[in-house]
Amino acid sequence: MKALKLKSLKSFWTAIACILMLGAAFGLGRPAAAADSIKIGLSMSLTGGLSGGGKSALLALQIWRDDVNAKGGLLGRPVDLVFYDDQSNPSTVPAIYTKLLDIDKVDFVISSYATNQIAPAMPIVMQRKLLFMALFGTGVNDTFNYDRYFQILPNGKETRLGPSLGFLETAMTMDPKPQTIALVGADAEYAQTVIAGARETVARLGLKVVYDRSYPPTTTDFSPIVQAIKAANPDVVFVASYPPDSVGIVRASNEVGLKPKMFGGGMIGLAFTPIKGQLGPLLNGIVAYDVYVPEPTMKFPGIDDFLKRYQEKAAAQGVDPLGFYLPPYAYAEMQILGEAIAKVGSLDQGKLADYIHKTAFKTIVGDVKFADNGEWEKGRVLFVQYQGVVGNDVKQFGQAGKQVILYPPELKSGKLMYPYSDIKKQ
Repeated sequence: MKALKLKSLKSFWTAIACILMLGAAFGLGRPAAAADSIKIGLSMSLTGGLSGGGKSALLALQIWRDDVNAKGGLLGRPVDLVFYDDQSNPSTVPAIYTKLLDIDKVDFVISSYATNQIAPAMPIVMQRKLLFMALFGTGVNDTFNYDRYFQILPNGKETRLGPSLGFLETAMTMDPKPQTIALVGADAEYAQTVIAGARETVARLGLKVVYDRSYPPTTTDFSPIVQAIKAANPDVVFVASYPPDSVGIVRASNEVGLKPKMFGGGMIGLAFTPIKGQLGPLLNGIVAYDVYVPEPTMKFPGIDDFLKRYQEKAAAQGVDPLGFYLPPYAYAEMQILGEAIAKVGSLDQGKLADYIHKTAFKTIVGDVKFADNGEWEKGRVLFVQYQGVVGNDVKQFGQAGKQVILYPPELKSGKLMYPYSDIKKQ
């Protein structure tokens, strides 16, 4: 009896195996190949100095993934994100992208956030002739000239000028006009690209440079630098910095008593909500590079709905609670890629790059059309001035009037207040 049961059991499992083999042969044993996910790979700064922006950008990418999957995915296939922490360290980036492509076998790669993290991925992307959507890099493609690179940052075609042009042109509206300027930035790719662009505009405007120095990226004490700037007594101070440096320079400027007529520049990080809350009234009077603020001139279709959903999730995940700086652009980046895949009807990277080059896209950050170098055809970088900041409650930065847009003219929402030495005392 026992032998009969074993024989029957063996026959049962043999039959099941045959069914599974037949199912596999005819595509019945698992979801059809068309239902396999489209995998999009990236590195992202989830720890280290860029993590504040990296975490918020990743949340925006995840919201897009969920939105597109709720609508049936792309080409009838769900979308997955495959990502690794680059620790805000450019040296980790090449290994991550090699793993994504060789081990994870992703269909697409997109960039981490920031110039210093994007550049190290470029040789790998170019060697394999991949489409590359990049998030907030400055001048990366000026060196590579890669025709499948597309930058989600409104610097304009002459990207090296974007993070300084509006600041400097706004400075020249002061009466009397400024005569002298100090330039300072980190000895790193982003800052040096921006400072080089600033020098071009400074020369055109006829300003005299009385201080022009770089500092090591590992710098933590900015007091000696600010003391040297103060001794040069410039009318205008332009800074190109990443988040930790930006905070350090603002604090040192306050402690040292820096008194130019205008202060700020391409100071990445000041737009992050946690940093705004940390610095509070120390921000008053600073004129800073930005890309989105809740002023009435920036009501693009879909932006309010996105921010509402982002902010609901951000609270639970402990990331930037307002999400004005990176998240809308990270979402827009994926809107563009998703539309291209849907319209082309293929994952062919060359065909997708051709489509993106020739198409004007409607996104939650407005209309986006790429120039031949993969930058935005028309620049739209903001320069905002912090005005009337009181205390450290971050909710105030969700209101109009705290980050007044001075540039570009078509989005202007207020007037420049100067000199900085008086305004910062608000």
